[in-house]
Amino acid sequence: MIIVLKPECTDEQIDHIQEQIVSLGLKPELSRGVKRTLIGVIGEEDLLRSAPLEAFPGVETVMPILKPYKRASREFQAEDSVFDLGHGVRIGGGALGMVAGPCAIEGHAVLLEIGTAVKAAGANILRGGAFKPRTSPYSFQGMGEEGLEILRNVGDELQMPVITEVMDPRQVELVDRYTDVFQVGARNMQNFNLLSEVGKTSKPVMLKRGMSATISDLLMSAEYILASGNKEVILCERGIRSFDNSTRNLLDLAMVPNIQQTCHLPIIVDPSHATGRPELIPAMARAAVASGADGVHIEVHSCPEKAMSDGSQALLPDQYAGVMEELKQLAALFDKVIPVPQEQGE
Repeated sequence: MIIVLKPECTDEQIDHIQEQIVSLGLKPELSRGVKRTLIGVIGEEDLLRSAPLEAFPGVETVMPILKPYKRASREFQAEDSVFDLGHGVRIGGGALGMVAGPCAIEGHAVLLEIGTAVKAAGANILRGGAFKPRTSPYSFQGMGEEGLEILRNVGDELQMPVITEVMDPRQVELVDRYTDVFQVGARNMQNFNLLSEVGKTSKPVMLKRGMSATISDLLMSAEYILASGNKEVILCERGIRSFDNSTRNLLDLAMVPNIQQTCHLPIIVDPSHATGRPELIPAMARAAVASGADGVHIEVHSCPEKAMSDGSQALLPDQYAGVMEELKQLAALFDKVIPVPQEQGE
């Protein structure tokens, strides 16, 4: 339920309304927008039926939320969410997050080489996996905490925010010490224990769409994170299962404007995992920005044939630079900006 307050509503009236909501066993969440102030009421709405909320001083109207994802809906927050990822990099509200780097962290020198190249090309978020969810138990599983230390050190050297995947609730505390942004992968989109744990942190969370997940499924998973207290969730479209096998997955770009009609959270697109084919990534990256996405996630490796994970879908640094030149032009065309990482304190 959403309580819309009058423009002249005082802080004392707001406090009184929130106290009454709490007394009913529900949770109020205050949202101060540019034009209006709202109070979201979270919990069993049947408890509100006997409460005359419209009669409270300062209340203009009370509206039920029909969607099951309450905090992620535009009824709860009309304006686009904008998150600060560190080093002056923002995502959402016209600011594009350009995520780039190798699938897996393989060593300091390799990651620094790749990170230096993608930053020079225009990337503003460095990615790298320390824990790798692989289809085969015999495949490379990542460097673990050593990889996290390398990622943090390279991110600090390059003055870039970093993102890495967390796979298990027991890893959250460890990964939180090193990363700027958590990534929850497609295989864990409905790992509700993990979602609740990252929801208790103060770091942004990039949530990837599951391979067979509907849009409602994705938004309900985001709701788990939001309901646990973390308001900074970034959605990611990375392709869904299809009957066709000419690409790794089916990239559903229609979901970008579809979600943006009903949800205020930023959404980025991962054409690397969606297509699995480097020659298709540039076109799909351009299409992602044109569709209104808040960023693009691309895997890059300096020597794909020697990559320890997903080298077959990685772009070379010079290829990535060419893609970024095109994306910069598209960003300017659509009045978007690609924030440049800055030294902390600038």
